[in-house]
Amino acid sequence: MEGEQRGGDGGREEEEERRRVMQLSTTVLRRVLWNCTRRLPPSSGESCGTAPGVYRPLAASPVELHPGCYSTLAATATTQQRPGGRADDRMIAAQLLAYYFTELKDDQLKKIDKYLFSMRLSDETVRDIMTRFHGEMQRGLGRDTNTTAAVKMLPTFVRSIPDGSEKGDFLALDLGGSNFRILRVKVTADKKQPVQMESQVYETPDDIIHGSGTRLFDHVADCLGDFIEKQNIKDKNLPVGFTFSFPCAQTKLNEDYEADIMAVVNDTVGTMMTCGFDDRRCEVGIIIGTGTNACYMEELRHMDLVEGDEGRMCINTEWGAFGDDGSLEDIRTEFDREIDRGSINPGKQLFEKMASGMYMGELVRLILVKMAKEGLLFEGRITPELLTKGKIETKHVSAIEKSKEGLKKCMEILTRLGVEPSDEDCLAVQHVCTIVSFRSANLVAATLGGILIRLKENKGATRLRTTVGIDGSLYKMHPQYARRLHKTVRRLVPDSDVRFLLSESGSAKGAAMVTAVAYRLSDQARQIQQTLAEFRLTKAQLMEVKKRMRTEIERGLGKESHQEATVKMLPTFNGDFLALDLGGTNFRVLLVKIRSGKKRTVEMHNKIYAIPIEVMQGTGEESARLPLGFTFSFPCHQTSLDAGILVNWTKGFKATDCEGEDVVELLREGIKRKEEFELDVVAIVNDTVGTMMTCAYEEPTCEVGLIAGTGSNACYMEEMKNIETVEGDEGRMCVNMEWGAFGDNGCLDDIRTQYDRTVDENSLNEGKQRYEKMCSGMYLGEIVRNILIDLTRRGFLFHAQDPRDFRDQVPVPDREVRAILQGLGLDSTCDDSIIVKEVCGSVSRRAAQICGAGMAAVVDKIRENRGLDHLDITVGVDGTLYKLHP
Repeated sequence: MEGEQRGGDGGREEEEERRRVMQLSTTVLRRVLWNCTRRLPPSSGESCGTAPGVYRPLAASPVELHPGCYSTLAATATTQQRPGGRADDRMIAAQLLAYYFTELKDDQLKKIDKYLFSMRLSDETVRDIMTRFHGEMQRGLGRDTNTTAAVKMLPTFVRSIPDGSEKGDFLALDLGGSNFRILRVKVTADKKQPVQMESQVYETPDDIIHGSGTRLFDHVADCLGDFIEKQNIKDKNLPVGFTFSFPCAQTKLNEDYEADIMAVVNDTVGTMMTCGFDDRRCEVGIIIGTGTNACYMEELRHMDLVEGDEGRMCINTEWGAFGDDGSLEDIRTEFDREIDRGSINPGKQLFEKMASGMYMGELVRLILVKMAKEGLLFEGRITPELLTKGKIETKHVSAIEKSKEGLKKCMEILTRLGVEPSDEDCLAVQHVCTIVSFRSANLVAATLGGILIRLKENKGATRLRTTVGIDGSLYKMHPQYARRLHKTVRRLVPDSDVRFLLSESGSAKGAAMVTAVAYRLSDQARQIQQTLAEFRLTKAQLMEVKKRMRTEIERGLGKESHQEATVKMLPTFNGDFLALDLGGTNFRVLLVKIRSGKKRTVEMHNKIYAIPIEVMQGTGEESARLPLGFTFSFPCHQTSLDAGILVNWTKGFKATDCEGEDVVELLREGIKRKEEFELDVVAIVNDTVGTMMTCAYEEPTCEVGLIAGTGSNACYMEEMKNIETVEGDEGRMCVNMEWGAFGDNGCLDDIRTQYDRTVDENSLNEGKQRYEKMCSGMYLGEIVRNILIDLTRRGFLFHAQDPRDFRDQVPVPDREVRAILQGLGLDSTCDDSIIVKEVCGSVSRRAAQICGAGMAAVVDKIRENRGLDHLDITVGVDGTLYKLHP
């Protein structure tokens, strides 16, 4: 492959053999040419000092012949017929000439390779540089190490790349050199021409460039005003993006500018955003031109210098300063050090001075000067032009390395420098240029490789698929640079599919894209916040929910209002509850005694019985008739410990012929039809009551039970005198509230959203259990799914995919959110994951808040029942939503 290191110089014996073969070849060549050529064809040159058309003997030694003469002789030998001449002589001559010049060229290139050995980087060295840069990136991101890091990793506050939905009219300013460019960029939905641009270039005089900052930015403002006048857009107040191609420590997008300047953009960021508009996988931007730099999208959780850990942000690496801390000293050469000493910023931007176009031509010049002084080039001739700084530019290096006309261009360039180059000199200079430019490509490939590995690690991917947006005169104009860079990158990061996308419109368009994205995100965020605002209940609204729950509690307890009440406040049976646990080698019996009276008590007794092996492995008849406790988690009107009338189904159940029936009797009949075992149902307990009793065993102050899972319900110990549906007024009784039906009478309609109504309309029990549908685990996922469908249809998510398969998922870290979404077939971005997480958070937060408001009503009721100013009480809680939600 081009640029790989050639073999070593070889030993002394190998060199001696080469010289012997060359001498023999030259001798044979001279004799053959003498025999087959009597007269040279007319020529305009006198390479060997012989006039055209004159007979002469060939030179006595190979070094006396100019290569041009050999070329002429070879052409004559293979094309001219001579009476009595032999074709074999001509063939031998051509072959020997080819061998001679190949050996001559290889010998010359080997000398250059040896001379510039320190500039020829092996793959091992390039990988080592990549590893060093990867470590420098980490140092730049760390809060404690950033100040001493050479690679500063500056946050840009650009949080998203274009997604194709951007539209609008924007201005872009590009200040990065002697010219200042202003663009008007129109982004439309027109697929044929989505971006239309008009621009004007303004010259920035040297006295302004080297003057005060006030004069510079006054000049920028004057140019902007002139452009606005010419475009007749003075009254439109268009958003402005500003490309500023110099290192900036930003604190926000529009720092130190008026509000209508929405984005200050580094040129690398502009390049990434320009390419990102055409390829949404683009997450890296590189400039390889006069200077060199790169940016990429980093995970916020890794950026210590920025608050927050959700989503991504573009990092401006400022990699030109890589090595300023001495980490590249073993790579730098004497020529790099001379370049640095002669620069306006010695000791700074050392990587840039080794790799960028601004210094490449000067590096070549310094090498040629030294080689000429040592007699290795131009026969030792050194001219004032060759000694003049800047006489060889990077554009000359690019011209010299062109495959077809490179040597001709080299001859012209060197002739202008007055060094009277030979063909061998041109060949040598071309190879010097190749070594210098190839080193640049290798260095940039190493640092880019560090970024790509960082992206691969961040994504946890086995194979990285990404696009690199790229711009810069060196990359675009050098005939070999792009190919060399691409091949080296693919060797360094083999487990990757990297597309290199050339930025056609420059970084100024990128500034407009950043502005368009910022504008889109701002508008999108505003609309999403409006959508989710209905889920963010104020304290006053929550207090109103508590007040209404309290009203429904009183209605449910009242004898006359009980039938119309949505919160049924069902009394449970006071007495002995039996729970059985048969699941291993032991059989556990739990007896719970609830006693009413002036002092309510809950006693629990538990005993464990060993199950004999003959019973465990017997026919099953040995178990005889076992007692059974039945936990039934649906609204029941309980008349005794072993009798409960199902009021209505909840939580999505819709089994027929059950509502209004005794569920204990239905279970007994089912067991009887099975005819495989005998059980006697002795107790029916609501799950909420069971939760309260279980917790009361551990904590005597537990007088409230709450289920927050698939469904939602609560129970508590109410004073008997307040329960008008049960006779007696002494002591207390546990009341199963069945609060899931709260709001079925419309009292919560003012806080229900369109998404709540959609979920209700598509449920099995439309119009029922409305409170439960707003706060229980069974319905939260459906609410989220309907919100996501709405946001997708409005163009905010998933590139207009339809997330109809989205189901209940608790909010989790962004990478897990994205994995969930991709598992549902949704090509989600990091931005999508952030929005989904925010939606989940808003829905689940409201669920917790309205559940808390209901519980506050219960606790307040208990406190008032007892005439206390302060109440210490414990709530026993169970349910998957409560336990698993973070």
